[in-house]
Amino acid sequence: MMGDRDYRSFITNAIESISKEIEIKIDSKDFTTIHLHEVVRCLRRSYYDRIDPVAEQRTGFNELTSGLLRKLHYGAESKDFEIDKVKLRGQADMIVDDAIILFRSAEELYENPQSEDILFLNALMWIYNKMDGIIIYITGDRKEVSFSITRNNKMFEEVVRRVRVLTDLLKEKKVPILEPSKNCTSCQYYERCYIKQKLAKQFTIADLVGFNKD
Repeated sequence: MMGDRDYRSFITNAIESISKEIEIKIDSKDFTTIHLHEVVRCLRRSYYDRIDPVAEQRTGFNELTSGLLRKLHYGAESKDFEIDKVKLRGQADMIVDDAIILFRSAEELYENPQSEDILFLNALMWIYNKMDGIIIYITGDRKEVSFSITRNNKMFEEVVRRVRVLTDLLKEKKVPILEPSKNCTSCQYYERCYIKQKLAKQFTIADLVGFNKD
């Protein structure tokens, strides 16, 4: 707070406004079009986003990198891949020299690419019919690390399977199974999946292991 102005709220509102501008528009009732990001992450989260959504709170501009690049037309147009009667829709952040490039924000420089990002990039290579891809992670202090991958059929088969599963569950109005991950604690649907209850009594490690100080 500086004077009479809450500058933090100005920043938060700016981030939310930009997020709304660049977010991928999904027709929640169109079960014949599934967007790629919906199936490489937790299916339950994607299900709730369509059936009973809760707004996701953005925490920083660094999270918006990928969407801003798409909005500024550095990437390719979105493209569909036909799976039975369902369209899997994806959009590359950038295509350079016949390679798909994916940008992701990161809290630290990873030693290995994140599994969700590998599935996403690999599927994009099938959607755009490219053989090579690069994931670039950028931290808040502008450090970066990149990884290259080659198109893999087995990984894409898993994405295709998840497209079919999500489509069926949406049609049947059935909540997908729980898929625990490190992303759960920051998910807006956390309390729908996990019961959070504060214990009245405070326990120590000694209490839990039955340690007697006497």
